[in-house]
Amino acid sequence: QVQLVESGGGLVQAGGSLRLSCAASGRTLSTYAMGWFRQAPGKEREFVAAIAWSGGTTNYADSVKGRFTISKDNAKNTVYLQMDSLKPEDTAVYYCAARRYWGWGDLSRLVDYGDWGQGTQVTVSS
Repeated sequence: QVQLVESGGGLVQAGGSLRLSCAASGRTLSTYAMGWFRQAPGKEREFVAAIAWSGGTTNYADSVKGRFTISKDNAKNTVYLQMDSLKPEDTAVYYCAARRYWGWGDLSRLVDYGDWGQGTQVTVSS
């Protein structure tokens, strides 16, 4: 099991930026992928971005392509989500998640992620 702790959420105006962090512990991450998901009030949790720990393959939801960037720091066992050009519709609780990954498969499938953080609130005002 991977323990995940998110940080970095907050309130920002539309057009602004935030960087979320997700610190992972408990497992060697070389056979894992890390994902960010979000859930707005009254909506289902949805995929945002993911990165394979080994090789660095990334995947993004169409709604955030060109605005969000996922990255990782191997030494710190931390994954980041840099969010630029934020929009009010980006308002949600953002969750970090981990799944086993051996280099193939769809990284956007929520059901494949077995370990989750507690979530961090991101609010974008218009």
